[in-house]
Amino acid sequence: MALKGNLKDFTLTQLLNLVNLARKTGALHLTRPPSSTAKLFFREGKLTDAGLDGQAPELTTLLYRVGKISADQQKTILSHASIRTDKELALLLINANHVNQTDVVQAVRSHLLDTVYLLFTWSDGTFLFEPSVLPPEDRITVPIHLEGVIMEGTRRVQEWEMLQDELPDLDMAMKFSERPNTNLRDINLSVDEWRVISWINPRNSIKQIADQNKMNDFQIRKIVYRMMQAGLVDLAHPEGAPLKRLLTRPPSAAQPTAASQTPSAKSSAQATTPPSAPRPTPATATATPASSAAPPSTPVASAPPSRNVIMRLINRIKQL
Repeated sequence: MALKGNLKDFTLTQLLNLVNLARKTGALHLTRPPSSTAKLFFREGKLTDAGLDGQAPELTTLLYRVGKISADQQKTILSHASIRTDKELALLLINANHVNQTDVVQAVRSHLLDTVYLLFTWSDGTFLFEPSVLPPEDRITVPIHLEGVIMEGTRRVQEWEMLQDELPDLDMAMKFSERPNTNLRDINLSVDEWRVISWINPRNSIKQIADQNKMNDFQIRKIVYRMMQAGLVDLAHPEGAPLKRLLTRPPSAAQPTAASQTPSAKSSAQATTPPSAPRPTPATATATPASSAAPPSTPVASAPPSRNVIMRLINRIKQL
């Protein structure tokens, strides 16, 4: 018999406790207004699979998120692989020595936990538990004990409330601090934090950076708050642009950023794209005077800068 109800009356914590104690097998469907949905699968009281809004990221996306493959490797694999199921793709990648079994399990486990932790912030909506329903056979499942999930989820709810107080407005932009209050050599950044750093620009709002990197509000708030605590970035009002503006692309490796220039070069690199341009272009510094610089009529889409480029950028920040 299916179990259904309202999340205001029966929270996710209580639902997971029930599944854990009764060692339930089945699927838990969650909905939240206006149109958000989630589905969690369990086998004998353990979490095995999860998805948001009816979508499940491809295995290559999960491996890229945890830093097991590069963006170029991901594109190459997807362009050449005719295999579409995650299990078949995992075998292909393991046999080609791109990753090992531990890498695959870590990537899937990280995705499951990120998904369920986000659901702890859903305080309204409905739920439906269907017993004996299992995920599709082509899915890679990783059993996770719920005791630790419940404890960590409860802690994250408290952290989420704190982050909302510290960063209530995701329409703010970021800029690199002129004088970081932490030795940058002591900061170890995750793959997601590197991605966020590569998009920092006074014209890019925090929300836009999150959307570009497919991060939820909790993930982007946590990353920005950590960088603020380290004194690496400051909040700033976005440079004059309408509310619905396109995201400024990060510069390519061949183009030094304005943040990596000396103060004099930086001041000459503040030319912005005119309103008539089809898309904004990143502010860059070149050897020519600012008065002779003109934005390209058709901006060239470039990949986010490499880790070496970002390291040079941060090293330059240290010298300010």
